[in-house]
Amino acid sequence: MRSPKDFFRPLAAGAPEPLREIPVLPSRMIHFFPPHLDKVTAKLPDIAPKTDILLGNLEDAIPTESKEAARAGMVRVARELDRGDTQLWTRVNSLDSPWVLDDLITLVTEVGDRIDVIMIPKVEGAEDIHYVDRLLAQLEARAGLRKPLMIHAILETARGVNNIEEICNASPRMQGLSLGPADLAANRRMKTTRVGGGHPGYLVRQDPTETADGPDITGERPAYQQDLWHYTISRMVDACAAAGILPFYGPFGDIRDTVACEDQFRNAFLLGCVGAWSLHPVQIDIAKKVFSPDPADVAHALHVIEEMGDGHGAVMIDGKMEDDASVKQCHVMVNLAKMLAARDPELAERYGF
Repeated sequence: MRSPKDFFRPLAAGAPEPLREIPVLPSRMIHFFPPHLDKVTAKLPDIAPKTDILLGNLEDAIPTESKEAARAGMVRVARELDRGDTQLWTRVNSLDSPWVLDDLITLVTEVGDRIDVIMIPKVEGAEDIHYVDRLLAQLEARAGLRKPLMIHAILETARGVNNIEEICNASPRMQGLSLGPADLAANRRMKTTRVGGGHPGYLVRQDPTETADGPDITGERPAYQQDLWHYTISRMVDACAAAGILPFYGPFGDIRDTVACEDQFRNAFLLGCVGAWSLHPVQIDIAKKVFSPDPADVAHALHVIEEMGDGHGAVMIDGKMEDDASVKQCHVMVNLAKMLAARDPELAERYGF
């Protein structure tokens, strides 16, 4: 077992000291792009100001024959893109692939000072994070980096869910977790072919109406579709909150169904996620809308904070009981609104800041 003191020492001679607190920045959407497609990367200067995070994808969505081109394209984007205060992330190939070692060596040594977070797919336990942690320290030392790169893990297997707490606490580099619903569904043998979202067969049905002859089991009974991902998102949020890192919902695959996408994103937001993946520009605006607090909620939170004073005791405000727990909730809402407003003048105006 490592000493707590050793946890914040570099894992390689000459590597930067690990972070003691992860930066909490606007992270409403992680917008994926394929770095090997010039027609897509040419649009990034226009997309970057609209997004909180841009992510160059090197993994599943990239054909085998394009892996090296995607890696080279990511280096080029990192060097040339003027992204302002938009974060730049990359998703490397999985740790069991023949490409991941070259991904990490190339990106860290050539553009490590331009990348904020490295996303690792299919993480199953702390050993995966420990491997990447040590390797990154060695590469950072070789490249002379002064700031350590952070790690973001994707939850895509049942074993990963089972080991979620140890994954979150495996390294001070851990920035957050994302739910990977498609791979996780396959690994669990879930009977859905959808990428995120609900399923019409996963529902609860109202009890039959009672009649003089007993329950009317043939009569019409309303049914309500349930959220396949409620348990997993809730567990992920708890594990991340306990470790001081950030939870994200992953992809919503049906680009056309913007209504269901907004619903799924909002469920994740209400449960505690800070953002979601964006696979198409139309989803950027959905994530920006959903993961930015409603102005009415912000106004109410400010009102409660003002009325509660030092936060002790319990008072009635607008017919509702508010106490110190209420104030804590309100500070969460207001702090998020202030952070987002500092980057978005339109939101600042809506919030009245």
